[in-house]
Amino acid sequence: MKSEQKEMKIDWRKRFFLLCGINALILILLAIYLYSPIPSKQFEIKQDQWNKKTGSEFLIRTSKQNLNDLVNAYLDKLLTNTEEDFTVLLEEDVQLYGELPFFSTTVPLQVHFDPVVQPNGDIALKQKSIAVGLLELPNQKVMQYIDRYLPTPEWVIVDPKEEEIYVKITEMNIKSNLEVKVEQFDLESNNIAIRLQVPYKTLGIDVMEQLNEEQN
Repeated sequence: MKSEQKEMKIDWRKRFFLLCGINALILILLAIYLYSPIPSKQFEIKQDQWNKKTGSEFLIRTSKQNLNDLVNAYLDKLLTNTEEDFTVLLEEDVQLYGELPFFSTTVPLQVHFDPVVQPNGDIALKQKSIAVGLLELPNQKVMQYIDRYLPTPEWVIVDPKEEEIYVKITEMNIKSNLEVKVEQFDLESNNIAIRLQVPYKTLGIDVMEQLNEEQN
């Protein structure tokens, strides 16, 4: 009986010291992990990647209703002090409505375009159908009239030969120097995504100047 009690006492001590040893090992490993220095090489790589950038990108998603309002507000500004009347409507495709002068009167115009996102972020509006009142005119001729009577900025090109309107989104002149690219333009599913590049200089951050200061 005494022998069994002695063995149980020894076994209990072994378990106690084993448990203490395991706890001590865990504490040591945890201390090493917490107080070990951050790998300088990895930090330098991350810092170097940031220094090489001149701006940051943001992906903005919007609806065709919001974009429709923006386009027509911009179009109204272009048509200020002119007698022209044009409206853009974004539905399942891009629709252009307006009036074209014809002799001493005007005729209603309706054009449907398929928007095609280009690899560089621009948009090509491919002509689908054209209706000019009851007149039967060649598509290229109607596109020539649109080019003549629709005021457009330099980054919007009406190409009668290709029967398209090419919108150079990437060459828009934005006062804040923001760079814009179209990522997705799916009107049927109302999925419109625009990639916005914000230069650090716009925020008063000159990366090259900081690099020169660090090197000196």
